[in-house]
Amino acid sequence: MSNPRNGDTKPPCLPRNGLVKIPTQPNGLGSASITKGTPAVKNRLCQPSSVPAILSPALAHRSDLPIPSLASPLSLATLAGVSSPPGASLVGLNTSEGSEQPLPERLPGSPSERQLAVDEKILNRLFWYFSACEKCVLAQVCKAWRRVLYQPKFWVGLTPVLHTKELYNILPGGEKEFVSLQGFAVRGFDGFCLVGVSDLDICEFIDNYPLSKKGVKSMSLKRSTITDAGLEVMLEQMQGVVRLELSGCNDFTEAGLWSSLNARITALSVSDCINVADDAIAAISQLLPNLTELNLQAYHVTDTALAYFTAKQGYTTHTLRLNSCWEITNHGVVNMVHSLPNLSVLSLSGCSKVTDDGVELVAENLRKLRSLDLSWCPRITDMALEYIACDLHKLEELVLDRCVRITDTGLSYLSTMSSLRSLYLRWCCQVQDFGLKHLLSMGSLRLLSLAGCPLLTTTGLSGLVQLQELEELELTNCPGATPELFKYFSQHLPCCMVIE
Repeated sequence: MSNPRNGDTKPPCLPRNGLVKIPTQPNGLGSASITKGTPAVKNRLCQPSSVPAILSPALAHRSDLPIPSLASPLSLATLAGVSSPPGASLVGLNTSEGSEQPLPERLPGSPSERQLAVDEKILNRLFWYFSACEKCVLAQVCKAWRRVLYQPKFWVGLTPVLHTKELYNILPGGEKEFVSLQGFAVRGFDGFCLVGVSDLDICEFIDNYPLSKKGVKSMSLKRSTITDAGLEVMLEQMQGVVRLELSGCNDFTEAGLWSSLNARITALSVSDCINVADDAIAAISQLLPNLTELNLQAYHVTDTALAYFTAKQGYTTHTLRLNSCWEITNHGVVNMVHSLPNLSVLSLSGCSKVTDDGVELVAENLRKLRSLDLSWCPRITDMALEYIACDLHKLEELVLDRCVRITDTGLSYLSTMSSLRSLYLRWCCQVQDFGLKHLLSMGSLRLLSLAGCPLLTTTGLSGLVQLQELEELELTNCPGATPELFKYFSQHLPCCMVIE
C-alpha cells in the first residue's frame, strides 16, 4: 500500500529485527488476537502524520531542506547533513555502539540553524512523531541524536524480538560470542520476545542483559526448545517477570509448570504447546492466585479444567481467552461462569462445541463483560444474539466472524445494544441488506467489519453513510463494494477509514 504523500512508499511496519508494537488496552479490554484486528489497526502503526511546526522560519521555508515526515525516515538525517550507512541494522544488534557519526562541522544554513539540528529541547519534541523503525535509523546519525533517542520514554510499549541467530557473533576462530545488549538496557526495555531459543540461550540472555534479574517484566518465548529445567531457571532468576508467554514450545511439560510458576505472575499466555492439558490448568489455578489474564490455546483441555479455578482467581481474573479449545462444551462454560464471575473479556473463538445454550449461560452470569469473541463457533445462531442483547448491557465489542448461521434476525436483536462500539461480522454468509438496516440505528458503533459477506449489495452498503460516527469500516472481499461505493463513502463519511 503506497503512501499518497509525495509519491513515497509507506515505511515498513516492522524493522528487520523485529520491534513489535504491543497494543494498548483501552477501557481495560485488553488486546485482541491478531486474527481479530482489522488491517486498518495494523496500518495505523505506519501511517504518516504531520510533524508540528517547531522549526525556525528560516528552515521551514528553505527549499533545499526537506521537512521531516514519517514518509521519509531519513529526513532528519538529511537536515543534519548526514546519511545513514547502507544496510544498517534498524534495531542495533548488528551495529556496534560506536557506529554513530560525529556531527559534521559544516551544516547548511546559518550558525543558529546548525545549532537547531542538535538542540535537545527541539529534538525531544520532534522525535515523538517518528515510528520505532525510524527512531532506530535516526539514532545512528550522530551521538547527539542517539543521546536524545535512547531515553526510555521513546521506547515505552515496544518489545524487541530477538531470534537465536541474532544473539551471537561468530568470531574469526569460529567460536560464538553473545552479543552486547547494552543498547537495549540504556533504552530501558522491560520486555523481550525470544524466538527459537534453547535453555542455554536463555541462560546467556540472563547473564548478559543488565536488567534481566529485576527489570524485565514481560517474557515471551516462541518456537523455542525450552525444557522444564530452563523454564524453572528463567523464572527463578528473572524475579521481575509478571507477564509470561509460551508459544510453540513443545519441550516443556506440565510438570515444568508445577515446578516453575510463581505467584507473582499476573498474565499468562500458552498456545500451541502440545504437552498442555487439564493438569496444566490445575497448576495455573493453584500456583497463580493473582492471575488477571489467561490466554490459552490448547486442543486437549477439557471441561474439567475450567472447574479448577479458585475463589481468589474468581475475584482477580478479568480476561480469559480460550482459543481453539476444541474439547470445551457447554458443561465447561458452566464451570467457567461459576469459577470466574468477574470476567470483562471473554473469548471462545474456535470452541466449536459451544452452542446457544452456552452463550445463554455466559449472558446470564457474566454481566460485566465488555468484550465477547464467538468467532469460528459454527453452532451459534440468532438465538445466542438475543441472549446477548437482553443481558450484556455493558458489552462494547462483539466478534462473530465465521458464525455462518447468523441471519438478519440476529442483527435486529443487536440493534438494541446502545453500548456496542465494535462489531465484527466477517464471513457471515447469511447477512443481507435487510440486516444492515437494523444496524443503522446504532449510533454508538465506531467499528464495523463486513469483510467477506457475499450477499451484501452496493445499495445496502451505501445506507451505512447514516452511521456518521463510524471511524472504521472493513469491506474486504465484499462483492458489493465497488469503486463507486468507496468514492461515495469518501464524500459522505470523511472521518471514516474504509478498508477495501
